Amino acid sequence: MAKALSPITLASARDIPFDKLVLSQSNVRRIKAGVSVEELAASIARRGLIQSLHVRPVLDEDGAETGLFEVPAGGRRFRALELLVKQKRLAKTAPVPCIVSGSGSETDVLVAELSLAENIERAPLHPLDQFRAFQTLRETGMTEEAIAAAFLVDAKVVKQRLRLASVSPALLEVYAEDAMTLEQLMAFTVTDDHARQEQVWQVVRDSWSKEPYTIRRMLTETTVRASDRRALFVGIPAYEAAGGIVLRDLFETDDGGWLQDVALLDRLVAEKLKCEANGIAAEGWAWVEVAVSLPYGHERGLRQIAGTTIDLTDEERATREALRDEYDLLEAEHAEAEELPEDVDRRLGEIEAALEAYEHRPMVFSPEQMARAGVFVSIGADGRLMVDRGHVRPDDEDGQGGDDDVPAGTPDMKGGVTPKDMGQPVPITMTGEPGTGEESAEETDTLKPLPESLVVELTAYRTLALRDALAAHPHVALTALLHRLVLDCFGSRDCGAALEAFVRTVCFPVQAPGLADSLPAQQIAARHAAWQADLPDAEDDDRLWTWLNDLDDASRLALLAHCVSFGVNALVERPGFSGGTGVSQQGLERRLREADRLARATELDLVEAGWRPTVESYLGRVTKPRILAAVREGAGEAAAQRIDHLKKPDMAREAERLLAETGWLPEPLRLRIAESGATSDENAGSASLPTDPTGEANNAEPDDTDDPAREPPSGAGEDGTARVEEANPQGMAAE
Repeated sequence: MAKALSPITLASARDIPFDKLVLSQSNVRRIKAGVSVEELAASIARRGLIQSLHVRPVLDEDGAETGLFEVPAGGRRFRALELLVKQKRLAKTAPVPCIVSGSGSETDVLVAELSLAENIERAPLHPLDQFRAFQTLRETGMTEEAIAAAFLVDAKVVKQRLRLASVSPALLEVYAEDAMTLEQLMAFTVTDDHARQEQVWQVVRDSWSKEPYTIRRMLTETTVRASDRRALFVGIPAYEAAGGIVLRDLFETDDGGWLQDVALLDRLVAEKLKCEANGIAAEGWAWVEVAVSLPYGHERGLRQIAGTTIDLTDEERATREALRDEYDLLEAEHAEAEELPEDVDRRLGEIEAALEAYEHRPMVFSPEQMARAGVFVSIGADGRLMVDRGHVRPDDEDGQGGDDDVPAGTPDMKGGVTPKDMGQPVPITMTGEPGTGEESAEETDTLKPLPESLVVELTAYRTLALRDALAAHPHVALTALLHRLVLDCFGSRDCGAALEAFVRTVCFPVQAPGLADSLPAQQIAARHAAWQADLPDAEDDDRLWTWLNDLDDASRLALLAHCVSFGVNALVERPGFSGGTGVSQQGLERRLREADRLARATELDLVEAGWRPTVESYLGRVTKPRILAAVREGAGEAAAQRIDHLKKPDMAREAERLLAETGWLPEPLRLRIAESGATSDENAGSASLPTDPTGEANNAEPDDTDDPAREPPSGAGEDGTARVEEANPQGMAAE
C-alpha cells in the first residue's frame, strides 16, 4: 500500500524591522558574482524590494527566541539594504518583507540547505525574454538611455538588445527553440529586411557552413563597404543626407558598416566627380578624363609635360623642419620599444602624411601648355581625389594633328580634342569601371576551358609581377638584355635594322578591375616615380648621357633592371595565323618558356606578389567543376565535398575562404615543368600549346581523373609557386 504524502505547510510572511535582521554565517555565497551590491541597492531604491528575504529566528542557549532573525537566503539583498541604511536613504527600523521559517534541532543543516537551494534552483531569464522586455519598455516611451539607467547598463547594451529583438519573428522563434545560437542571431541584425533574413537562414540552415561571418557576408553581398573608395570619397554624412541607408553591426567591428543603396552611391560619386572635373576644366585644359578607377597603363603613349613647382614659403619651410625634428625625436624616444604606443604611432603617421604633402608640391602650367594637354581625374584607394595633370596625346603634338593641321576642337579617337580656343567648352569624358565582358559560365559537370579574357587577366598579373621581380634583380636583367642582344647580333632572330636594341612597353588588352592597385603595380609605380625625380630632362640627350655616365655601377644596374623590366611580356594571347597580326604559335611557346625562365631566375612568388583566388579574380569567372577542382587541390577532398552541394555564387564565396591562405594558383600562373625536369629551351618546348589557346574548338573534354595535370600539387617550388607537371601553361585546353 502506497504511503500517503504528508501535508505541506508554507512559512508565514511578515514585516520585520531592518535592525532586527542579521546576516547568517551559513550563507553558501562567498564569491562576488553578477550584479554588484551597489547596483542592487540602486535597483531597490528605484523599484523597492522585489523578492522577500528568507529568515529564521535566532535562539539563545536555552532555545528561546531572542527577537532577532538571521538571513540565510538573500544575503546580497540584506547587504544592499544595509548600504541604503548607511546612506540614510532607508530608516534602521524600516519594515522589511520576510518569509519566516520555523526553528528545530536541525537548524544548521536546514539553513545551509535553504541558502544553497535558493541560489541553485533559480532559473535565469532567457535572453529572448530580456530582449522583448527592453522592447516593451521602449514602446512605452522610455528612451534607450532611460532604460540603460534603469537597469544600470551601458546604452550600447540596450541598443544591442533592442536590435536583437527587431530580428524577424520567425528567426526569434528558431532561437527560442535553441535551433540557432546567439552569435548567429547577432549576425542577422546587420539588416532590417526580415524577408532577406529568413531567405539567408533557409540557405545556411542545412549547410555545413553557418558561421556568423558567413551569414553577415550573405546579408551584405549586394552592398558596398564603408571603406570602399567610393564611400570614402562621398562621405557617409553626404550619403545619409541623400537618403541612403547604412547597415551597421552593433556586435562586431564593421569598419563603418555597409552602404545599402549602391545606385545612390554611384550617382553621388558621379555628381561629385563631375563637379571636381568642371573646376579642373576651368583651369584651361584641353580635355579631362574622369573615372572612379583608371586602368593600369592609362597614360601609356602620352607625353607628360613638366610644369613649374611652387616653392615653399618661409613659413612652410619652418613648419616642415619642425615636423622633421619632431619625427626624429619621437623615433629616438621609442627606438628600443617593441611596439609603439597608439598615440605615438598615430602621430608619426600624421607627420609622414604632412611631409609627403610637402614633397609633392602642386605644379603650375602655362596657358599654352594647358591648351594642348589634358588631365586624368580618379579616386584613390583611400578616397582622395587623384588629379594627374599635363598629359599630351599624340594627335595634339605639333605637326601631328595639332592646331596647324586640324581645326580647333576636333575630337580625337580617345574623346579629347586638339588645341582650341579658350572660349570653347572643355570635353569631359566620364568612364566607368572596366568590365569583364564575360557571360556567366555554363554550369556543366565537365571542366570547360578557361575564358580567354580571364587567362589574359591572370597572365597580365603575372607579367606585372615578373616586371617587379626583374627590376629587383639587376644581374638577371643584364643577362636577359645580353641574351636578347646576342641573339640579334649573331643572327638567331630577324633584325629590321643594323642595330636595334629597345624595350617596348607591353599594354594589356584585357585587365581585371583593380590591377592598378595591385602590389606589383604599386611597387613599379613607386620605383618609376623615384627614378623620374632624379633623372634630368630626357629630351636633353647630352645632359642625360653625362648623368648616366656619372652614375655608380650599382645605380646603373638598378636603372637598367628597371628599364628592361618594362619589356617583360608573359601574356597568353590567341596565336595569329600565317600572315596575320599578333604572336605566332611558336612565338607564344617561346615567350612562355622565357617567362618561366625569368620567374625561376628571380624566384618569383606570385602569392607574395599579392595574388589571391577571389570571387572577382578567378572563382566567380569559372564553372563549378573548376571551383571544386581548385578547392580539391588547395584545401583537400574533404573541403571540396563540403561545398559541392552549394549554388555557384555561394560555392565561389566559400571557396575563396577555403583557399585564402593555401597559396593555391590557377594553371596560367604556375611554372611549367618539362618531362625530364630540365629547364633548357629545347626540353621546355616539350609541353606544346594548342593552336587555339582558349580551347574553344574542344567541345568535349576527356576524363581528368588520370591526368597528372589534375593531381594536387606536391608543394611549392623554390619560387614559392604551385607546380603541376605537364600542365598546359594557359590551363585551358589540356584538360
